[in-house]
Amino acid sequence: MSWAQWVLADEPILLGDQPVAWTVSARATPASLPQWNAYFSAGTPAEVVTDFLLALEDRPDPAHGYAGPQAVLDALASSGWIGDIDTPTAMSDPRLAATMALTALPDEGIQDGDPLVLDPEVEAAGWQAWCEPRMGGGLLWAVMFSASTPHDLVAAFAASLASPAPVLRHTLPESSEGQLTVQPTV
Repeated sequence: MSWAQWVLADEPILLGDQPVAWTVSARATPASLPQWNAYFSAGTPAEVVTDFLLALEDRPDPAHGYAGPQAVLDALASSGWIGDIDTPTAMSDPRLAATMALTALPDEGIQDGDPLVLDPEVEAAGWQAWCEPRMGGGLLWAVMFSASTPHDLVAAFAASLASPAPVLRHTLPESSEGQLTVQPTV
C-alpha cells in the first residue's frame, strides 16, 4: 500500500519564475522518501488541481501506473490542443497561452524515487505545464511532475486543463485579456 500526501512546499523551488506553493507526494509509508512528486505554483487553476487529486484518490496504488506518455498527449489532443512540430511530446492550447510537455527536468529541487533519476548521467524527463498568456509577459502558473509520476494521473490533470467546460472566475488576470471566452453567469 502507498500513501499520498498533499503539503505546503518546504523548500524554495521555482517553476520558471513561479514559486512552488504545494507538493503532492506518493510514499510507501508516511515516513518514507517520496516515490514521485507533483509541484504546483500558486495560481494553478483550482479545478485542475482538484481533478488531479480526485484521480489520485481513485487509484488503488498512487505510486504505480501502467499508462504511457501517449495517454497525456491523447487527453490534450481530444480537447483540440495542437502538437509542437519540433517537440513531439509537447502540446499547446489553440491560443498558445498554455503548454504541456514531457521534457528534461531541472537538476535541482525535483525529487523522485527512481534511483536512475539521481544518476547525473541520466537526463530525467517529467511532465511540465505552464500558462503564459502573452509571450514574455511572465507565467501565470506552472506545474511539474517528477519522472516517476504515473502518466494516467498526469493525463487526468491534462484532460482537466484542456477541458473547454466553463469555470467560474471572479477576476481575470490582465495578461489573459483576449485569451479567454467570458460568459455571464445567470
